[in-house]
Order: sequence, then C-alpha cells, then structure tokens
Amino acid sequence: MGSKEDTQTDPPCISRACAIQNCLQKSNYKEEKCRKEVDALYECCNQFYQEKGEDASSVCCPKYDLLKLKIKQRSQESA
Repeated sequence: MGSKEDTQTDPPCISRACAIQNCLQKSNYKEEKCRKEVDALYECCNQFYQEKGEDASSVCCPKYDLLKLKIKQRSQESA
C-alpha cells in the first residue's frame, strides 16, 4: 500500500504504525533496526498533513510540529 492510500485509511497511517510494532517485536525492541519503518510512518504522516492541514489529527501520527522536528532530526542524522 502506498503513502497516498495509507492516508485514506481509518485511522490514517495505521499500516505504517503497525509495521513499526511488528519490526520492534521481531528485533527484540531494538529501535535502530526499524528505522525504515519509522521513516515510512513519518512520510505517511507528512502526506496526511499536506492533504488535511496542520491541525488534522491521527492517533498514528505525531502532532504536525513534532513531526517536522523529527523529520529535520532524521535528515541531519543522515547527512
């Protein structure tokens, strides 16, 4: 399922959030092994906010301002 479809689910981005939980369980809760899944959730949530506005809400997504901060931190870590 692509990011566009994930934003249309109820709640938005639920499959991305579940993928993180599955990854954490499989990796004995080593968060660094689930970076790809976390990044996919952030991408989905970012798309969700672009579609619905900064005041939108999903139990699967951090608040808009926190999401932007997390994305910025991730990009700095990758640089």
